[in-house]
Amino acid sequence: MTHVEDELTSQPECWARAASEAAQQAKVLPAPGERVAIVGCGTSYFMARAAAALREGAGQGETDAFAASEFPHGRRYDRVVALTRSGTTTEILDLLGRLKGATRTTAITAAPETPVRTAAGELAVLDFADERSVVQTRFATTALTLLRAHLGLHSDAAVTDARTALTEPLPEGLVECGQFTFLGRGWTVGLADEAGLKMREAALAWAEAYPAMEYRHGPISVSTKGTATWMLGDAPAGLARQVRDTGALWIAGRLDPLAELVRVQRLAVAVAASRGLDPDSPRHLTRSVILAP
Repeated sequence: MTHVEDELTSQPECWARAASEAAQQAKVLPAPGERVAIVGCGTSYFMARAAAALREGAGQGETDAFAASEFPHGRRYDRVVALTRSGTTTEILDLLGRLKGATRTTAITAAPETPVRTAAGELAVLDFADERSVVQTRFATTALTLLRAHLGLHSDAAVTDARTALTEPLPEGLVECGQFTFLGRGWTVGLADEAGLKMREAALAWAEAYPAMEYRHGPISVSTKGTATWMLGDAPAGLARQVRDTGALWIAGRLDPLAELVRVQRLAVAVAASRGLDPDSPRHLTRSVILAP
């Protein structure tokens, strides 16, 4: 078993623990009414987008999400939350350094004994969800679960669905597809982007992601026999039929959307195996991007 397979299968337990610890982490997480920005890089950026949409949608306060390198320093926030598995990513540390003393900052990390300890004002530690793999799975989803639980949006059903996602066979013919499109709505648009990234990282697959209502505005033109379109969350009316009419394989999101992402992680590993690739050694990637001064 690869590291990424081992880690992705532990997600139900990680989510349950994160949810149980959300109350004790509350003092370092955004309070209702705060104006908040959530930042990350790569996978963490996509989780930031999902978390921001959930928080604002729950009426907790205006919430934006940015890639750390694209943070708008002209805007004022009550708190900036940084998602960083390694605690060493250059863009995250640079941003936290610039904000120090001016804006309250929290880092959600798996590695507290790293430079992020002094760069961030406060830490939420998820060291039990740390990973050996380059390709992120359980840390990202556990961090989002912590934030969902903090917002009162997590339920035990998500954990149950994650276990289902790990045991159910993948849809027939899916691994053999040559192109994958992932769709989301609201907070699941970030999950769709992350699903596409997993396929590119682990399996070198042609994968795209879009807001579901945007799919008809051009991207559906790539759908044909031998491609797959996967909906994370509820699909717009009529879209499943339109995709099937192209000859493409339509995958409906039946589980909690975060559990659907677990299914995609499994798909990425399966496609990698079918192509003779090692998902623990993704091309051109390292566990953390550390740039020279």
